[in-house]
Amino acid sequence: MDMGKKRGPKTDNPKAFKIGVKIDQKSKQILDQYCAQESVSISEAVRRGLYRLEPDLKN
Repeated sequence: MDMGKKRGPKTDNPKAFKIGVKIDQKSKQILDQYCAQESVSISEAVRRGLYRLEPDLKN
């Protein structure tokens, strides 16, 4: 096996950063319900939530 090659599909938007957070029980319930409702992963749900914060940024 060639160790220099990356695994996984090629993408125009690579996910190069990994974060970890602690959340409370209510936040976890909301996140789980949203993921089930929208059929998305936890990572995708968090990304969607972050994009909703963008309009609040002050330049």
